[in-house]
Amino acid sequence: MNPFELQKTRELFFSEEPSSQVEQAYLLLSGMENMKVERGSKPNSLIIHYSLEHYTHEGLEHALLKEGFHFKEGFFDKVVKQMVHYCEDVQYHNLSTPEHPTKKNESEVFAQVYEQHPHGNHAAPPKDLREYK
Repeated sequence: MNPFELQKTRELFFSEEPSSQVEQAYLLLSGMENMKVERGSKPNSLIIHYSLEHYTHEGLEHALLKEGFHFKEGFFDKVVKQMVHYCEDVQYHNLSTPEHPTKKNESEVFAQVYEQHPHGNHAAPPKDLREYK
């Protein structure tokens, strides 16, 4: 898996109340290792940068909920979160799956397979070409 695919940038949208929670979440998240936090595009949002090797969106969200933070809960927000959680879960589990050996050297594998299988025209050459040397 490409290491750049493991780097994630997500925007967390917090509910309007309590009003101080975005600042508290900023302080909490920015103190975590392997985490970069920025102010979001809206007053109630934060942009987080992390790697799937260390965190998942779902895990971060659950930890913040346990600490008493509240997120925006509109229908569209829930759908987006579920999609993000599913995609990251698949990527995370694929990290522990060994890579299939043919993916490393595809051209070499195809060349070996091609050499082992009969191919081309196997008809005997014409008589005049058999004697030509």
